Amino acid sequence: MTGSTPQRFAWAEASSRASGIEAAVASLRQGRLVVLPTDTVYGVGADAFDPKAVARLLAAKGRGRHKPSPVLVGSKDALADLVTDLTPAAERLIDAYWPGGLTLVLRHRPSLDWDLGETGGTVAVRMPDHPLALALLAAAGPLAVSSANLTEQPSPEDCDTAFGMLGDSVAVYLDGGRTAGPVSSSIVDLTGDAPVLVREGVLSAAELRTVVPDLVTA
Repeated sequence: MTGSTPQRFAWAEASSRASGIEAAVASLRQGRLVVLPTDTVYGVGADAFDPKAVARLLAAKGRGRHKPSPVLVGSKDALADLVTDLTPAAERLIDAYWPGGLTLVLRHRPSLDWDLGETGGTVAVRMPDHPLALALLAAAGPLAVSSANLTEQPSPEDCDTAFGMLGDSVAVYLDGGRTAGPVSSSIVDLTGDAPVLVREGVLSAAELRTVVPDLVTA
């Protein structure tokens, strides 16, 4: 619970955009949760470097630590502070598909003061292709973001549905209208000797192999 009535801001109204981002960033800095649209579905986000906030995110969804939260970034440059190194394969995939529906699993820096769940030293990271999400990430920095639904419920494609499930466990709702749909991002694990397609989503194995020919499927 946030202890107060959630705030809601409509991205379609130019007058509320700056105030929405400002309110969202302030709430994130206080360890509270924010709902935002992405290029797939709505997500619920927390400051990636605030373990208590990430724990609140998992609790709000009814999700265990065995399913750690992915991290969204606003630019490729933001990766430098998060991961140990970017392989040539990672560089090619990022250049080809970011921002967009590609999540990369990489080794995170051991020195990072965060707790996303049981990650095994890795982080699933993505740069979403949505102007509101990118504006928030530019202002707030990397966010732990998971779909804005209760566990086992459908991922929401509009702000009303997200609010219906998460209610006042979230401090700020950023309403960007209806999202593109429930097709998930594709996930490629780059922590081993060859890229591994963990989940085929908006990008097919065949399409990804045009960039990383040695891609294998899990």
